[in-house]
Amino acid sequence: MLNEDRLFPADQTTRAIARRLYDQIRDLPIVSPHGHTQAGWFTRNQPFPDPVKLFVQPDHYVFRMLYSQGIALEELEIGKETIQDPRKVWRTFASHYYLFRGTPTRLWLDYSFQTLFGLNERLSAANADHYYDVIAEKLATPELLPRALYERFNIEVLATTDSPLDSLADHQAIRSSEWQGRIVPTFRPDPVVDPQFPDFQDNVRALGALTGEDTFTWRGYLRALASRREYFKRLGATATDHGHPTALTEDLGDTSAATLFEQVIKGTAYQADLEIFRGQMLTEMARMSVEDGLVMQIHPGSVRNHNAQLFAKYGRDMGADIPAPTNYVEALRPLLSRFGNERNLTLILFTLDETTYSRELAPLAGHYPCLRLGPPWWFHDSPEGMRRFREMATETAGFYNTVGFNDDTRAFLSIPARHDVARRIDVAFLAELVADHRLEEDEAAEVAHELTVGLVRKAYRL
Repeated sequence: MLNEDRLFPADQTTRAIARRLYDQIRDLPIVSPHGHTQAGWFTRNQPFPDPVKLFVQPDHYVFRMLYSQGIALEELEIGKETIQDPRKVWRTFASHYYLFRGTPTRLWLDYSFQTLFGLNERLSAANADHYYDVIAEKLATPELLPRALYERFNIEVLATTDSPLDSLADHQAIRSSEWQGRIVPTFRPDPVVDPQFPDFQDNVRALGALTGEDTFTWRGYLRALASRREYFKRLGATATDHGHPTALTEDLGDTSAATLFEQVIKGTAYQADLEIFRGQMLTEMARMSVEDGLVMQIHPGSVRNHNAQLFAKYGRDMGADIPAPTNYVEALRPLLSRFGNERNLTLILFTLDETTYSRELAPLAGHYPCLRLGPPWWFHDSPEGMRRFREMATETAGFYNTVGFNDDTRAFLSIPARHDVARRIDVAFLAELVADHRLEEDEAAEVAHELTVGLVRKAYRL
């Protein structure tokens, strides 16, 4: 299924350049600075239970496509802790595998099926049981335990994404063990900084219980957040992450911020004030990052839980999040006016609004010392999305104001596949620059190395 020249240019001369560049980076380690895998997998180091738990249930790319074609989530047993009939779910998935033609999901799945399980025949209803049996049998072997896969994938570091209320017990257990894998947490404060997050007030109360601070006062609240950030740092964290609806930032005076917080925590703030509060908290998080050195990531622009019925039944992260237009130039001005020239701050911007690459994001990152551009994310984590990013951002921001690639996945087995796609697209783009005589090949080789490991290590301080 996997052609060695996949994703390389069709032109033979340019393809030959891409092959040479790829050969120099294909075996470099994977640096995964942002994702949603579980530290507990590596603490317990138990076999993944079945193919469905591995490939279907954790991957919203998979089940949202099936749902879009009328397959009920109940039929896929989504949301269940224990799958009652995993083989039936797998047959449903296999019989609809054709739906993924032309998608990055198909690339990732084929890569995993072939490289890990030796399955070279395209998945279909006819071979669904054979696939299931082979995968299930191999999952029971020591070679496919989480720690063994981490080492087999040549992962240098893997970052999880964690609530500020998380005890990080699994991270502690890993650090206390004799295993040498590097799994680090990432501070994701949304549950305690977004007033529209479920159980916000209870979360803020729990934050106070964890830190011994009075989190129903503005000063106590800020001290508690700083305390949890320091705790995450002690367990290896190098970054924070913020999944706000917009990129809006605010820089209110201390008195105004305290007054707004009081209204928010009492539940008396107007709807518009909730967005102002989130914007103020992005600036507060930037201030803390200047102080403690944690790299800051902003992932804005997703209308979360668009399908109200699914949200009511299943909760968050059911594949019903939809991109929306996002403003960065004016939205980030308050934060950048205060911290944009700070060299001790690294702020990585992501977008789901591709129209902003050349108009807003590349010019901003091409000027402010603190700003870097994150790679194509979510809906644009695809060959075409990666090409568009390089084409629209490079002329203004260059390569060195970007941060390489991150996989941002819950599906552990897709990590090497995703990084391989990114490496192939990057060398294809560089090969075209060489063929057009805009770069020498030795320069392209240096850039390819930086895009693969150098820039991500530097940006995330890993």
